[in-house]
Order: sequence, then C-alpha cells, then structure tokens
Amino acid sequence: MLDSRAVRFPFGLLLFSSLALGQTPPQPATPEDLAQGKRLFQAQCGYCHGPRGDGGRGAVLARPRLRHAPDDQALFNVITRGIPGTQMPRSALSARQARQVVAFVRSLGRVAKTDVPGDPSRGAPLYGARACAGCHTVAGRGGAIGPDLTDIGARASAAFIRASVLDPEAAVPDGFLAVRAVLKDGRTIAGIRCNEDSFSIQLRDLTGELHSFWKHELRALHKDWGKSPMPSYRDRLSASELDDLVAYLVSLEGSP
Repeated sequence: MLDSRAVRFPFGLLLFSSLALGQTPPQPATPEDLAQGKRLFQAQCGYCHGPRGDGGRGAVLARPRLRHAPDDQALFNVITRGIPGTQMPRSALSARQARQVVAFVRSLGRVAKTDVPGDPSRGAPLYGARACAGCHTVAGRGGAIGPDLTDIGARASAAFIRASVLDPEAAVPDGFLAVRAVLKDGRTIAGIRCNEDSFSIQLRDLTGELHSFWKHELRALHKDWGKSPMPSYRDRLSASELDDLVAYLVSLEGSP
C-alpha cells in the first residue's frame, strides 16, 4: 500500500508549476473586475464584436458557449494570442486585464437573445431562389466569391446581417477587396482578390474562375476598396421576405 504522504504535494509547488506553464490560476471575478472588463471590452473589442457582444465584423459573444473558447482558459488564450488566419488579433492587455475581459464576456452569455422576426424555414428556400448560393458558401456548398456564411449567425447580429443585405457596402469585411486587372491587350478582368504579394496577384472573377497574374504583365491594377459586387436587396425583397431571409441567416451557426 502506498504511503499517502508520498503523494502529497505542497500547494505552493502546484501554484509554481501552474505559473511555470504560463497558466494564471483563475480567481473569482469581483464587481470591479466586471466593470473594468466592460470598459476594456467596449474600448478594444466592441468595434468588431458590438458593444454588448451582439456581433458585427466579429463573432457574436452574447451566447453561453463560444466555439473557439469553450472555457475561461481558452477564452483567455484567444484574447491574449488571437486566432491565426482570422481577423482576431492578439491583445496587448495584461493578464489581469484579459481575465477581466473574460469575466465580462462570460456575463454576456447570460443575456437573453433578441427575438428575430421571420421564419428560417421560409428563408432557406428564399436564399436559394435569390441566387445567394452563387456567391456564398454554406456548409461547403455554394460559390466562393463572397464571404462564407456557414456560421454567420454566430459571427454577426441580426441587425448587422439585415444592414448588409440592404446595403452591402456599408460594412465590407476586412480583407475583402474587389479588384480590376487590366491586361496589356486592353481586356479587364474584375473579381475578388484571393492572394497578393509584391510580384503577383490571384483573383476570382464573378463566374468563380480563378486567375493569376504577374503584376509586370498588367497595364493597370485597380483596387476598389469598400466596394462589393453584391447588389442591394432593398427593392428586391418584401418586408416579410427580408425578415425570413435574415431569420435564416441568423440560424446559421456552424458546427456546435
């Protein structure tokens, strides 16, 4: 039988080990922490995620469970390290400040979601009928010209989605750039930039075809910042159709 004394570790040793691994032992959030977390969030995070975490350019955070941050430590890591390959940058907040933001973001998940008018079951066929799938992808199906909408309901609020349908150029996503490449023979190929470096550019035209050019082979390269090939649906949808389409898009939250 093992001597129980042989498996006892001093609390200080456990604390030292935790700190050595870069993990800050969680502490209960105080009302002051929540208040400071709110101020930090609104100053540094609200522009993308909405002042109440209801989404916009960034993900909706006013939900009980976050896909990229299932627990507090994961959320702390996302805040301090960012998410490579996405628009979520690493933060310069101190560890304590990051914990305060974590506490505030978690409090948002206890806020009741706003009811959305419309019927997602009617919005789904409307999405197909309006040729949205020709430019956007949902669950791996559709076009690749516009942003992927697989989890748009987890990334944007209903108000932001509605505004984007009515006025696509009101909030063009960061990194989304419409370009026009003018070839030496005078032809112009318009599309969306996929990749670019100092010497070449790759774009996808509005039919979905991919093109790659050396920049020295082009007569001109026009970058239309803030422009979108998506038309406004302000005069293409009735009020009830708009409600149904937005309700369907809000329901798209990706894999659980």
